[in-house]
Amino acid sequence: MYAIVDIAGLQYKVEANKKVYVNRLEGTEGAKVEFDKVLLVDNDGKVAVGSPVVSNAKVTAKIVKHLKGDKVSVFKKKRRKGYQKWNNHRQSLTQIEIESIKA
Repeated sequence: MYAIVDIAGLQYKVEANKKVYVNRLEGTEGAKVEFDKVLLVDNDGKVAVGSPVVSNAKVTAKIVKHLKGDKVSVFKKKRRKGYQKWNNHRQSLTQIEIESIKA
């Protein structure tokens, strides 16, 4: 069984007892969160597609930890103009563990 869930404006495919990295969520480590914007549920071949969401469907998860992603370096240059610019970025992430999918 899996579901497509809208979490903070992005869509993720989630399965029970799997860990997923999402954009930083509010809450402490160990806290439980519920997502009710379930767009699709597949239960052993029975597919329920919402318009826009599946009614009475919820995904419950537990926040495992907050962390930062890998460093992304951005380098811009215009040749023969003397223009160079470096920029670095590390995305703030939250690791969640999906506990259950209710359709």
